[in-house]
Amino acid sequence: MAWQQIYDPFGNMVISTALAAVPVVVMLAALGFFHIKAHIAAGMGLVAAILVAIFAYGMPADMAGRAALFGGFTGLLPIGWIVLNIIFLHQLTEQNGSFAVLQDSLSGITEDRRIQLLLIAFCFGAFFEGAAGFGTPVAVTAAILIGLG
Repeated sequence: MAWQQIYDPFGNMVISTALAAVPVVVMLAALGFFHIKAHIAAGMGLVAAILVAIFAYGMPADMAGRAALFGGFTGLLPIGWIVLNIIFLHQLTEQNGSFAVLQDSLSGITEDRRIQLLLIAFCFGAFFEGAAGFGTPVAVTAAILIGLG
């Protein structure tokens, strides 16, 4: 089944853009103003996106469901793979003592935790972004920062 998306279904770019922004606004409002848990806010944003796609943009419901499922797999599987590898790497470095060496090296540069944070976040973050990308810098630098306390 082929479906051609119409980017301006109402003939007014302001209305079409406002409707396209509804899922993001729903999720951010749920997080920021209503203090709803992140996974519930994300679900609310997903439901809003599916409803806007079906009722405002005329997307067939089964196609909207498949697109949501595909988007979930596209986002979760690579991120899950990175997290699994980070857990494996962290366990490996903990068992052979490499993580303690890294902690001592980083904490020996300076006692100021703010400078340690900058060194880890920018130096390791930039290195891992160049080497692997796709969320790896956040996972690795978060593990290092948690290890440093």
